[in-house]
Amino acid sequence: MEKFVVSARKYRPITFSTVVGQPNITNTLKNAIRNNHLAQAFLFTGPRGVGKTTTARILAKTINCVNVTPEVEACNTCEMCVAFNEGQSLNIYELDAASNNSVDDIRALVDQVRYAPQMGKYKVYIIDEVHMLSVQAFNAFLKTLEEPPSYAIFILATTEKHKIIPTILSRCQIFDFSRISVENIVSHLQHVAQSEGVTAEIDALHIIAQKAEGALRDSLSIFDQLVSFAGNNLTYKDVIQNLNILDYDYYFRITDDLLTGKIPEVLMAFNEILNHGFDAHNFITGLASHFRDLLVCKDEITLSLLEVSPSVKEKYRVQAISCTANWLLYQLDLASKADYQYRSAKNQRLHIELTLMKMCTSQQIISAPAEGAKKKIELAINSVAASPAVTQPVSSPVSVPVAAAAVVTPQINPAVISEPVAKPIVAETKKAENPVSTPSRPSAPSYKKSISIKEDRVVEKKAVVNTEEVLPDLSAPFDQPMLEGLWRIYSEKLEKQGRMTLSAAMKKRNPSVGKNFELNFIVDSAAAEKDLNEEKLELLIYLRKELSNYKISLTVIVNVNETSDGPAYTPSEKFKRLAEINPAMNELKKSFDLEIEY
Repeated sequence: MEKFVVSARKYRPITFSTVVGQPNITNTLKNAIRNNHLAQAFLFTGPRGVGKTTTARILAKTINCVNVTPEVEACNTCEMCVAFNEGQSLNIYELDAASNNSVDDIRALVDQVRYAPQMGKYKVYIIDEVHMLSVQAFNAFLKTLEEPPSYAIFILATTEKHKIIPTILSRCQIFDFSRISVENIVSHLQHVAQSEGVTAEIDALHIIAQKAEGALRDSLSIFDQLVSFAGNNLTYKDVIQNLNILDYDYYFRITDDLLTGKIPEVLMAFNEILNHGFDAHNFITGLASHFRDLLVCKDEITLSLLEVSPSVKEKYRVQAISCTANWLLYQLDLASKADYQYRSAKNQRLHIELTLMKMCTSQQIISAPAEGAKKKIELAINSVAASPAVTQPVSSPVSVPVAAAAVVTPQINPAVISEPVAKPIVAETKKAENPVSTPSRPSAPSYKKSISIKEDRVVEKKAVVNTEEVLPDLSAPFDQPMLEGLWRIYSEKLEKQGRMTLSAAMKKRNPSVGKNFELNFIVDSAAAEKDLNEEKLELLIYLRKELSNYKISLTVIVNVNETSDGPAYTPSEKFKRLAEINPAMNELKKSFDLEIEY
């Protein structure tokens, strides 16, 4: 019985041209050989299964080949190439740093470097998993790596470049191997399948390539496993069954049900997936990837990012037509939140089912603002126009803040207005003797208590109908008496909250109005300035709301020249006040050598 050789070894590349998915690296190495610009040390780094060790072996064989082809490839017929292919070459040494990572192992390697090759030009030392060397071994290797003999070349390979000390990195030419694309893996698997006499569906090979995640060796191992399972006829169903992968059809079917809002069908499909033994977490992450692929299909430019077979790509393109970009983004957001919160959920199945139900109703949520808002506004205006209780002459002095005028509550129902509601009482504002500017603004209206709370809300919203007459003129500033009244109301509010110090500071003076609605307020101490600055945000919100959203600002100024008659704030101020009342306090301070905090 012939011994079986795994495909990863049987079809391992033996020339630069057969290396899969690394053309930039192989071309660079071939040019270096052609121009005789070979470095003394190379570092090949990258993910697993992308060809680092294979490329190192091809480089070692090519530079020792006697009859290099014009394409800079090994001839595979000379004595050196035959010895290498049979594993009998004395010019190439491979060391596994994972099991030979001590200082003694590196010293033995350095001793071998001293001897020139018996045949060929170069002695090549390939050290795999070099990041496993200890720090002492790295340091023992430094001198030889920097100044090796002319015939010695070192090729280091690793998957974790960040673990290698910088002094080693600075002595090597670094080549970063990238993950192999799905298309390149599929092409290589087709070649292997033809060579082995295996009939494989293109969709099946695409699933294998995606499962390998950019590692060619992994894809060949999966291929061997599936051939052992299915024989010489490898189908798409065999692959998804053996690798425990959800079929694309599940995601396409669930997405169609989500678009039509069929909650029962979606929940039954999810139950079917669980009954087949699939993990709910993998399902929701796969569904998020499905939405991402649909979003990619919305534009021809990003269509190349979809790494699936042509037949599946056509399904994606057809379904993407019926999905809007906003809907897909909303679904992606729900899926990502479900993925993030899955581990912390107590009932994980219910967590996913709630997410699916939200996805089913998302179509109405997204389209609601555009269509529903217009109908609700029309309903509100019609209900107001139908009621005689709010009809007012054009010259009505009622003034409503802009924040209230800009909002129309959609819940207004004409059936609620069953009785006439009292007209609002307008509070007249006393005109200032020397106003900052004219015209003066009346204060906001207050309303009589009506029969119910609902009717009060209706009255407020009905007063907004004639927006042309009630919108304030934001180009005209407010008057000083109105500002002082609001300032006094806020200080009294602070007093009721028990914040007596800040309330007293605000009551002591009134703010002055500068250009661009800038308020200036003078305080007597740094402590008062600090307290007022901490309260500034809430104070400005209150003033802007009451003054119809004027873009006002507040600057707090400390009056350092004026002696304050108000309360003391800091320990130094308190002591100063006490010393003014009783000069003996200064003598007490000197006698006991007291210090006052400042």
